[in-house]
Amino acid sequence: MVSRWLLGTALVTWRYLWETTPLHRGGECRGDETDLPPQLPPEAVDSRVQLAQDGCGRLFHRLFQVRIADADVVPSRLIEWVCCDFKRFVPSEVVDIHTGELRDHGLDVADELLVEMPGPWNGPVKVVHRDADRLRLATLRGHMEAGQVQFHAREDDGLLVFEIELWACAAGRLVHLLYSHLRVAKEIQLNMWVRFCLSAAAMSGGRPVDGVHISTRWLESPEGIPARPPSSSGKAFSDGAPSPRAPSAEGFGEPGASRDHRHRGSR
Repeated sequence: MVSRWLLGTALVTWRYLWETTPLHRGGECRGDETDLPPQLPPEAVDSRVQLAQDGCGRLFHRLFQVRIADADVVPSRLIEWVCCDFKRFVPSEVVDIHTGELRDHGLDVADELLVEMPGPWNGPVKVVHRDADRLRLATLRGHMEAGQVQFHAREDDGLLVFEIELWACAAGRLVHLLYSHLRVAKEIQLNMWVRFCLSAAAMSGGRPVDGVHISTRWLESPEGIPARPPSSSGKAFSDGAPSPRAPSAEGFGEPGASRDHRHRGSR
């Protein structure tokens, strides 16, 4: 296992440095109430669920988006593949996925996954929402982050759009140091989800139109604010749907902050 992690980490790092896919990073900026995580169904919250307010430091709202041309599948089919074969989308050199016995349609509400990673943390998560085009997971005790991650596929202007959206704080002070200050954990996270987006594009049979867009907004510690507040109509966004001001990959960050990283080895 140690040999696999060492060799796998070296291989992933090498691929990351020489990745030719354009990565467009919007500059980080302060968010607002629309950046709070969706509400969790009460029945999904127990003593093992690690909510954002259980974490340490800032709440980060990140969006990873890839727009795919010439896809052979519809959004619901791509999400079905994610639910049935999650392991196929992650960097297998360093990440392993363990699940219990799944039904024919794959992951469903209350199912759990263990994302096994190098280092002192693994990533236990639980499915808290699934529908035709969306899968949402909540972190469990022992995860390095506290919050939620969502996988969403949709059609837009003739393209298949695949998005990974995260709302999370560091689970503890050490992770907060590695993520927010040293930025090591943040780059590891970026590498994993970029690879996931590119795997989704490959699985769909299409091609990324303009690389992967990554955007980040943050809020100060969300302690005492459990979830995104209800909309003006009084209905809470508990079904995972985007809010009226849902951020897009193009809209995040400061003007002019997006950069095209075509060749990281030259930095």
